[in-house]
Amino acid sequence: MQKIDISFKRIQQLALPAIVAGIAEPVLSLTDAAVVGNIAEYGTESLAAVGIVGTFLSTIIWILAQTRSAISAIVSQNLGAGKIEDLKSFPAQAILFNVLLSLFLLLATYFFVEEILVFLRAEGKILEFSKDYYYIRVWGFPLTLFTFAIFGIFRGLQNTFWPMIIATLGAVLNIGLDFLLVYGMEGVVEPMGVKGAAWASLFAQLVMAILALVFLLTKTEVSLKLKRKIHPEIKRLINMSLNLFVRSVALNIALLMAIREATSLGKEYIAAHTIAINLWLFSAFFIDGYGAAGNILGGRLLGAKKYKKLWVLTKRVNIYNLVVSLLLVVSGLLFYDQLGLLFTKDTLVLSTFYGVFFIVLISQPFNALGFTLDAIFKGLGEMKYLRNILIASTFLGFIPTLLICNYYDLKLKGIWIALVVWIAFRAVALAIKFKIKYIPLAK
Repeated sequence: MQKIDISFKRIQQLALPAIVAGIAEPVLSLTDAAVVGNIAEYGTESLAAVGIVGTFLSTIIWILAQTRSAISAIVSQNLGAGKIEDLKSFPAQAILFNVLLSLFLLLATYFFVEEILVFLRAEGKILEFSKDYYYIRVWGFPLTLFTFAIFGIFRGLQNTFWPMIIATLGAVLNIGLDFLLVYGMEGVVEPMGVKGAAWASLFAQLVMAILALVFLLTKTEVSLKLKRKIHPEIKRLINMSLNLFVRSVALNIALLMAIREATSLGKEYIAAHTIAINLWLFSAFFIDGYGAAGNILGGRLLGAKKYKKLWVLTKRVNIYNLVVSLLLVVSGLLFYDQLGLLFTKDTLVLSTFYGVFFIVLISQPFNALGFTLDAIFKGLGEMKYLRNILIASTFLGFIPTLLICNYYDLKLKGIWIALVVWIAFRAVALAIKFKIKYIPLAK
């Protein structure tokens, strides 16, 4: 019988590279926001535009990137069950499925982007800059989904090292190009403003996709040879992905409603919300590192039917992530003022941001529990339950709380209170489900 290591050392080996890989994606958006927010002319409008489009693109990416979790779950469960050899034709078909899905959704939204941005209440210069940014950066969408599919294969094979290398190189490249293209370099490149930030992200995404392909072919025995016969696990992948798709639609209804409400309050509010949501996303992906370890090992333990070890693993990664979340809270309190100044010098935007940042910090422990259990449940293949909980937390938690906060005119504070309720709802529901279904199996 195979031995599956869930020691502190093994969890760190998986989690720490996953943390680095995870934060690379929000670093792209954070860098874009910080660089354009400090443009001398129209800095606040540029920051608002990057926030609106960044949230919209993240919405689409998150909807389809859930296939990464489905791919990882299938690979890790087959690995745990000793059936990895049966998956030979699966990776190529899974990657193709991901890319085709991304192209379909890209084309479905591309021709209606102005209407979408107006719905999100962008207007004037903000609308103009939003379109400039979107029409360039959107072409990185299929590249990101291609990369995420490969990351899912690596995760399923219990390897988070190469995704870390790829994501880190992409983030470093994006940061360098952001400064070069947004501000320009005399005699070399003219300042491109918001368009420069979009080109920087697109080029970084292209490099990451190429590196992901090269590392998959050279560092694993995975074959990308397509076969006409559809692999049996593709049906399960589609079923998981559909549940995660519906789940992500509900998730992003909350995020888009938040950005729409913030935009309607004025450019200073949407700029402040952009800073807050980018820092929140950064912390979420940071926390997701230990969730990734739970996802990877949890799926393998389920495949091997080692339920007692699954319970021990779940306790450990949740405790580790609670510690991480508390460190994030302390860091946020220590650098409360400095974090805002990274993005803008506009005093009105800063005062608005400082008025809600404490709520972002309050959300961290709930993030730790919710995101960790969410990742573990994905590894266990519980996509249907994850779908139902996200729908419930959005329509029974977030939306009613937002409406109540609007009634009391709490403005941006109300939006963030609603987001905290939304996250806490998910964390509690997932903890109850695990206690009811999996703890009895461990006994």
